[in-house]
Amino acid sequence: MAVDSSTIRPTRFNTLFTNPLETRDDVIAACHALFNPLLPKFSPGKARVQLDASSSNWDRAACDLEGFARPLFGLVPLARGGAKFDYWHVYREGLKNGTNPSHPEYWGTVTDMDQRHVEATALGYALLVVPEHVYDPLDEVSKRNLASWLIQSRNTQHANNNHKFFRILVDMGLEKVGVSIDRNGTEEYLKDLESMYIEKGWFRDGADIPDTRRLDYYNPFAWHYYGLLYSVYRPEDKPRADRWRERARTFAKHYIHWFSDNGANVPYGRSLVYRHATAAYWGMLAVANIEALPWGVIKGLYLRNLRWWASQPINTLDDGLLTLGYAYPNQFITERYSSTGSPWWSMKAFAPLALPPDHPFWMAEELSMPERPAVYADSVSGMVVTHQLNHTIMLVSGPGTHQLMRHIPEKYMKFAYSSRYGFSIESDVREFQQGAFDSMIGLSDDGRHFRVREWCNEAILAGNILFSTWKPWKDVTIQSWLIPAGAWHIRVHQILSPRSLQTVEGGFAAPRTDFARDVKEEEGSEAYVLSKLGDFSGIVDFSPPGHTRAARIIAPHGNTNVMFPRTLVPQVVGEVKENVPTVFAAAILAGPEGREMHTQWRTRPRIPTLSELTSIVKEKGVNIKITENYISSRKSAM
Repeated sequence: MAVDSSTIRPTRFNTLFTNPLETRDDVIAACHALFNPLLPKFSPGKARVQLDASSSNWDRAACDLEGFARPLFGLVPLARGGAKFDYWHVYREGLKNGTNPSHPEYWGTVTDMDQRHVEATALGYALLVVPEHVYDPLDEVSKRNLASWLIQSRNTQHANNNHKFFRILVDMGLEKVGVSIDRNGTEEYLKDLESMYIEKGWFRDGADIPDTRRLDYYNPFAWHYYGLLYSVYRPEDKPRADRWRERARTFAKHYIHWFSDNGANVPYGRSLVYRHATAAYWGMLAVANIEALPWGVIKGLYLRNLRWWASQPINTLDDGLLTLGYAYPNQFITERYSSTGSPWWSMKAFAPLALPPDHPFWMAEELSMPERPAVYADSVSGMVVTHQLNHTIMLVSGPGTHQLMRHIPEKYMKFAYSSRYGFSIESDVREFQQGAFDSMIGLSDDGRHFRVREWCNEAILAGNILFSTWKPWKDVTIQSWLIPAGAWHIRVHQILSPRSLQTVEGGFAAPRTDFARDVKEEEGSEAYVLSKLGDFSGIVDFSPPGHTRAARIIAPHGNTNVMFPRTLVPQVVGEVKENVPTVFAAAILAGPEGREMHTQWRTRPRIPTLSELTSIVKEKGVNIKITENYISSRKSAM
């Protein structure tokens, strides 16, 4: 009998798979395991790490610098905590040559809005925390070259978002080694950063209209990571350091809902190739000695997330290098700024290695996830999160971005995101009938091209119900309601279009296994998949008479889902008639406990009427804060 290879665990595709990741020593070993495969890839002058011939939209030198600099986010705390690292001489040689304009491996001049700003941050961090390893042993010429290159970086214009922290970290590192800088520039950027605070621990990652609505993992692994570093190493700036600490403490009560019981986090937004940087926030709380939750709970969140990542096939087979992708190698999901060195930003996860073994974080007994409400609504982010056993679902109507990046609608504007099923991207905007449309509704006026929700013109939270108004075309208006209902969630849409439209709406993308062994059921207006891996995903159409949709199951193009290279998606297909208000409703059920989900499949949730939903939004609705801020900023700019 043929072996179903889709059920084989990734023992050969993850260098951490056999690491139990239970103790500080385990985490130290993990840090080494992620760095060591890079050693043969260092250039002769040690200033560049080039893994293959591909590139981002930045020049070759900037891409090669990523592979050199980003591991420092793990190696610096490793050394700070007293662990052994035998290759500081490699870094000193690279610093010497990379900042020497006369050397062939020179990193190049730093210009405004440069990718090199990101990597300069790692160098500044190293100067700040372990100058004895990277700066003090250098000869005087090399010290001057390094300082000049970093000053060039900090003196150029940074993007008006979390990137402004990069000047701050570089400045702190330079001052640590006795290099004077313009403190006015430091203060200017610190004020700019604080102006992007919303409330309740949330920052908008960008102050430039119209992009003030972007909320994603940059809050935990950038804003709070850098803010806590500042509080630790600039305690003399007490009022500001205290603000960063309190905001980080507050954020914990939101961020805990982005994780499932089994340690998986919900994939959402851009830069997912940074993978276990998602754990960095929990580690930085410990570095800043902030017990936002009991230490055992923080430790559990941190270690379970690392263990989940250790169970995913994210490394190359032969040399153990991290790959571009999320839960497996997949360049479809990358951004224009992603190079093969980019994934080592994940080394931020090793921040707590800076702490001694007797710190309460390391001494605490690891605790399981504390009891959480089954439904958690966040009026700042415009998210409603539901928790089932080993499965967390995030309903979304609020955040978004107009920034030019790949697959923004899929990464930010789907109706739901899952810790188990992630989300899919559309591989061809001219193949409407082959689209995954998981947790989305796709609309087409020609049967070939299609539109989806790209932006919410209005977003409201009414209790646990999310409401949004959006326009796939300027003359088509859609109102959508997202309603949690136990293990289910419900979607209701009212669509008004001056022309007829074809529509496809999908449930979650379940893993498709080998040899067509997955169970697929399609009957009338309902369809479900019961994967051989034990996963269940189904959708039932509850549209009113005259608007009923037919159900089907499709197999989208390979490598379009961030979790699984092959998937099956249950969908419902319907038509919008011209100039006639169309109402669609559906209930979606999915979970890794497939048999339990299959049992619940026949216990359908009650679908609220359009009248009921309209009344609830009118009586209880409040503008989602990130949207409210956006609207206010737009008005003030007019």
